[in-house]
Amino acid sequence: MPFGQVVIGPPGSGKTTYCNGMQQFLHATGRKVSVVNLDPANDFLPYECAINMADLITLEEVMEEFKLGPNGGMMYCMEYLEKNIDWLEEKLKSLEDSYFLFDFPGQVELFTHHGSVKNIIERLQKLDYRLVTVHLVDAHYCTDPSKYISALLLSLKTMLQIELPHINVLSKIDIIESYGKLAFSLDFYTEVQDLSYLLDHLDSDPFASKFKELNKALCGLIEDFSLVGFYTLCIEDKNSVMNLVKVIDKANGYVFGGLTHGNESIMLTAMSDINSHHDVMEVQERWLDHKEIYDEWETKQKQQQMDQDKKG
Repeated sequence: MPFGQVVIGPPGSGKTTYCNGMQQFLHATGRKVSVVNLDPANDFLPYECAINMADLITLEEVMEEFKLGPNGGMMYCMEYLEKNIDWLEEKLKSLEDSYFLFDFPGQVELFTHHGSVKNIIERLQKLDYRLVTVHLVDAHYCTDPSKYISALLLSLKTMLQIELPHINVLSKIDIIESYGKLAFSLDFYTEVQDLSYLLDHLDSDPFASKFKELNKALCGLIEDFSLVGFYTLCIEDKNSVMNLVKVIDKANGYVFGGLTHGNESIMLTAMSDINSHHDVMEVQERWLDHKEIYDEWETKQKQQQMDQDKKG
């Protein structure tokens, strides 16, 4: 019963960086982790790759042979993988004792209406893979109301299309302030609170105000489904990664079927309150309200640790 994550998100959301950081973190906690690169355009892999789709097909080859653009070529590659799924299954057999990170491409149409990725995931589920979708969205979308609503719609459509336990993540939370100030506190965006407040900001935008009724309808659609919410992540911060791992382990059942050494109580772990309102407020304080103070404190802590290591 292998467990794993289906890592998706728009281009630039940090999927490859996430897989690299998550692999290192899980290795440090004692898990055997295998990263599977299923992005045929990913020719730079910072992580240790157990299975690479480039050994089967690459986007560059497809574009050159069939004279396709990037998006058309990517769809062809995923359809090719679906038809040759036996290749992937054979590769996975030797790694069945691993925890898997599946690094997928960034083209959003693959997860909103194209069927190949969904069919590949369903095939893995039939093989008893316990998977959870980790959908990364760049946190800078929160600084622009129209982009934020687009991210909500993308997340909602992806959740409905893929039909897996689903974790939406605001990545790069540590640099969100560099994109601009948030109109509301962070919990407004993570918990997707009353979107009517966003409409007021959209109406003040000369371009967005032209689509007032459309914006209202889209916000109403998102609120009617009431499915989308976000967790936060700074992949370089150990506590941030640990909190997200706890959420993921609950979502795919790893906490019940793949306990790591030292985790003696299943029920305490399963019922723990992960990423509550209080946690979001801590994230806001760390990365938005008092970032410089925390950075200075962490730098001092690291320097003290280095000095102690030298003395030891």
